[in-house]
Amino acid sequence: MNNAMDHITKSENETAELAQKIADHLRPELSSRPMTIFLTGTLGAGKSVFARHMIRALLDDKSLNVPSPTFTLVQSYDSADGFPVHHMDLYRLKDPDEIIELGWDDMQAEGLCLIEWPERLGSFKPRKYTDIAIETDGGDGPRHISITGEAEEFLEL
Repeated sequence: MNNAMDHITKSENETAELAQKIADHLRPELSSRPMTIFLTGTLGAGKSVFARHMIRALLDDKSLNVPSPTFTLVQSYDSADGFPVHHMDLYRLKDPDEIIELGWDDMQAEGLCLIEWPERLGSFKPRKYTDIAIETDGGDGPRHISITGEAEEFLEL
């Protein structure tokens, strides 16, 4: 991976603004090729919050109900630009082979995959991806968000 681009957000609103900026930069790329983004961080770091704001920005709907896919494992959406957005939470995945049953191959061939707990992918981890690592000292305090990987050239904010 290349050098990281680091951001500090001091509130959920600032995190939402960063997710919006990233979505705005990714939108043209997603119409021409599939992309995978890993959302990494500890439990409660804000991965689902970040994904929720990014999905709302990509779908251009700030009031869209974007539930965490903790129990469904995958929530899929169709963007206004015509590409699918798949939000995955793999925390409950027991075996990496279960990813095939969720439609992994099709999801990797189109649109955007936002994946929480990507370490559960095992050997299914794609060769190219962007990692958005979210760290916090806990609670509602500042978030350190570090972006590395394949889409860096589109994420220079």
